[in-house]
Amino acid sequence: EGQLVESGGGLVQAGGSLRLSCAASGFTFDGYAINWFRQAPGKEREGISCITPADGITWYKDSVKGRFTVSIDNANNTVYLQMNSLKPEDTAVYYCAVDSTYYCVYLEWDDMRYWGKGTLVTVSS
Repeated sequence: EGQLVESGGGLVQAGGSLRLSCAASGFTFDGYAINWFRQAPGKEREGISCITPADGITWYKDSVKGRFTVSIDNANNTVYLQMNSLKPEDTAVYYCAVDSTYYCVYLEWDDMRYWGKGTLVTVSS
């Protein structure tokens, strides 16, 4: 059975960087868009980034644009999220998820086909 596993979270000071990984096992992305979501304490889960495996088109939520970069290694079925200039408000559990569409459009969690258990990112001030 297919699964996604996120890694790379941890504790970092404000202004620091982390690189999250999302590895798929038991299935391939098959061209479906790969999304990153996060859920901060007491807040709703939000989609923050997306990449399309076929052509590498990306999308970012305004709050992370210019600081986060999503990339993909199709050969190894792995997606990365490079997070720079981290802020305390970036503290959250970060999830990757495979969409049911080939495009970066709505990033609705209920539309995801596969998702991981998340990795915790804590940014101290």
